[in-house]
Amino acid sequence: MNRFIIAICALLTLIIQGCATAQPLANPRTMTFPPLTFQIPSAERVVLDCGMPVYLLRDSELPIINMTALVRTGSVYDPSAKSGLAGMVGTVMRSGGAGGMTPEAMDDELEFMASSVESGVGSDMGTVSLTALKKNFSRTLQIFYQVLLHPDFNSDRIEIARRQTIEYLRRQNDDPKEIAGREISRAIYAGHPLGEITTFSSANAITRGDLIAFHGRFYRLDNIILAVSGDFDRTALLKELNSTFKRQVDLPALDVPNIPQPDPHLQSEVIYGKKDVNQTVIRMGHSGLTKDSPDIYAIRLLDYILGGSFTSRLTTEIRTNQGLAYNVGSHFDIGRRFTGSFIAETETKAESTGKAINLMKKIIAGMTKDPVSDAELTSAREYMINSFMFGFTSPSSIVTQRARLEYYGYPAGYLEQYRDNIAKVTKADILAAARKHLHPDAFKLVVIGDAAKFDLPLATLGSVRELDLKLDIPKP
Repeated sequence: MNRFIIAICALLTLIIQGCATAQPLANPRTMTFPPLTFQIPSAERVVLDCGMPVYLLRDSELPIINMTALVRTGSVYDPSAKSGLAGMVGTVMRSGGAGGMTPEAMDDELEFMASSVESGVGSDMGTVSLTALKKNFSRTLQIFYQVLLHPDFNSDRIEIARRQTIEYLRRQNDDPKEIAGREISRAIYAGHPLGEITTFSSANAITRGDLIAFHGRFYRLDNIILAVSGDFDRTALLKELNSTFKRQVDLPALDVPNIPQPDPHLQSEVIYGKKDVNQTVIRMGHSGLTKDSPDIYAIRLLDYILGGSFTSRLTTEIRTNQGLAYNVGSHFDIGRRFTGSFIAETETKAESTGKAINLMKKIIAGMTKDPVSDAELTSAREYMINSFMFGFTSPSSIVTQRARLEYYGYPAGYLEQYRDNIAKVTKADILAAARKHLHPDAFKLVVIGDAAKFDLPLATLGSVRELDLKLDIPKP
């Protein structure tokens, strides 16, 4: 028996060796593959009887329906003395009950149905979303409708939201990274609503009447776009939506204030916050560009090459070659409604603070001096084109993305032409975009750490403005 097993093993060895001799292993560096093909999923756009646009995408894989309402609002409309108002509206719309239904009763019923209704407000958009099993969609839709258009703003829940905000403000200076992120944004958007932050006084100044007035101003059917995906029957769904969202009458004219674009503030500034920590947090940047710029495709590739990948210039030099930091990168946040920003960031030991700052600036400035290499362009282009499909991972993300394109006023065919526009970018385009949109000499530089341990005085980088990180916490 043992001889038989040995003979079989020897035979298998000969077969494997023969196959290896006949077909040598392929070299992964020289292997070629056909180009990836990907058809962008589409969604149907219809308009309800009330005039509200709705994007639909049916998917019957699971008996679930998702819905999101995009509302033209945002914290940019907060009165300066009541910063934080929009965020509180977004929280208490859901947590404070709606349509006469108490918060507790709403929580219990949604939990019993395994449904969810959530709301929130960001800087330039408000959302209310729904997820429900198909069998519970109709009832969940009614709760969604009340939260969206008839929130009760329960006084007790307002106070809970206020206390949560104040508790966050008490802790806002505990994390050096949070301080740096907040202060670089304030510096870039100084004098603009995007640069406003919630304070103890503004949080305490907000009243229930403010929430009701803010909601009534923006949450109306002529200011909303819906996105629906999941296991629905199109005819039945549209009938139910038309029955639920009936045309609102006797409404005053829609009054959405015109918020100007932020001032670029292309002037250098050094901002220092003292924290007794061994690691320095560094953020530097300035205002960027909007989606309407013809340079957005070149900027996407520049992002990848400069600081947006593990093989980027910033990562290769500062992390790999110099060992100055574990995390380093940069990114252009391309503005959809308002001018975006460019921010580079890292954290390094206190004793290498100056070296890291100067090296980052040098690397960034290098993007404006010479064209990128052929290898960098090819790698960035292939990554951007091949990763494009991952933006369409679920029916919900697909249909919501379509609604967002309309919400922000993107041109027709933006998605369909995206990969071709990326493929057309040349080295000269990237160099021109870098020279136009990168200004290292005009960086707002935020440094949080212990200056006594730095390898060079911050004053050598420019005039220093020191942050007051002591909190003036009001007494209860």
